[in-house]
Amino acid sequence: MKDKKIIFDTERMKYHHTGLYHFCAHLGKALMNLSEGNDFYFYHNHKAEHPFKEGAKYIDQYSYQKFIRPNFKKIDLWHSTFQLSDYIPRNSHTKVVATIHDLNFLKVGKSSDRIEKYLKKVQRNIDYADEVVAISNYVKNDIENYCNLNGKEVQVIYNGNNIDVEAYQLGTETSNTREDFIFTIGTVNRKKNMHILPYLLLGNRLRLVISGIVHEPEYEAYILEIAKNIGVADRVIMTGPITEEQKYKYLKECALFVFPSIAEGFGLPVIEAMAFGKKVLLSRHTCLPEIGGDHAYYLDSDEEDFVEDFGRNRIVDLIHSQIDESAVRNWAAQFTWKSAAQKYWNLYEKLLK
Repeated sequence: MKDKKIIFDTERMKYHHTGLYHFCAHLGKALMNLSEGNDFYFYHNHKAEHPFKEGAKYIDQYSYQKFIRPNFKKIDLWHSTFQLSDYIPRNSHTKVVATIHDLNFLKVGKSSDRIEKYLKKVQRNIDYADEVVAISNYVKNDIENYCNLNGKEVQVIYNGNNIDVEAYQLGTETSNTREDFIFTIGTVNRKKNMHILPYLLLGNRLRLVISGIVHEPEYEAYILEIAKNIGVADRVIMTGPITEEQKYKYLKECALFVFPSIAEGFGLPVIEAMAFGKKVLLSRHTCLPEIGGDHAYYLDSDEEDFVEDFGRNRIVDLIHSQIDESAVRNWAAQFTWKSAAQKYWNLYEKLLK
């Protein structure tokens, strides 16, 4: 497969500190390394910085192109990286690969009108696609249950691990936390279910560090209100968004990584923590049992009484228990962007032959 014009949609990279930003950044980089002999472009917001290595080629994205589309007739393949995208070409010449990350809008209390609107968008993009990719088997099952595939088969391609081996060596200075701490990272909103985490601090002297962009300020206030009401506010630290180096530092030094999300397509932070050989404590919702596997620990309930009991009677023993760190790291090592990119590239070749 040579001399083909391929567009990889990185429009969502205009939103930093999000899972979609990192998906586009890491997969885009790995695909670019495979693209020799082809005309490979990033469809990138015209105001956003150019994040890829020197020599990368870009097509500027503008919001008006939702309505007045550029001439995409000479493009051989378009990779749509967001299930609600408004920018997919609509001509029979261009082959389309569509990655669907989740149907979380079905699970987080959206209005029936909003759910219907989003489902129509997803369905429209599935109809345009020649190949549909889900990032986990959990997402694949959702697509099959809620969308009309018209005979198309959903491929599953897992995300890679964002941990940079060189940056892995950073963060060797001593932590400012004086006791062991538990750590989580993600967009601060209700679907991440972070408000149950302060209950894990009851009956022990652990600290809780929550990092990530605050998408719902009222939800952040709710977490802090709970912490205050149960007497652990002095041990709950909300950092806001952090750099990759800061994230590595927290992952390296935390006593336990916790991730209680109730709506997740993949849960990449889980794999990042496991790459450090860390114990991870997850909810049993959505894809997390699939991604954490037998090497993770799970909360069997989100009820306050259960989580408080876990904090009082189990969490310290879990932290001090022995695990096979090499086995945990090996589990995480199966998720690589190089492997993901090769599987996507195989789809490209299949469509363009």
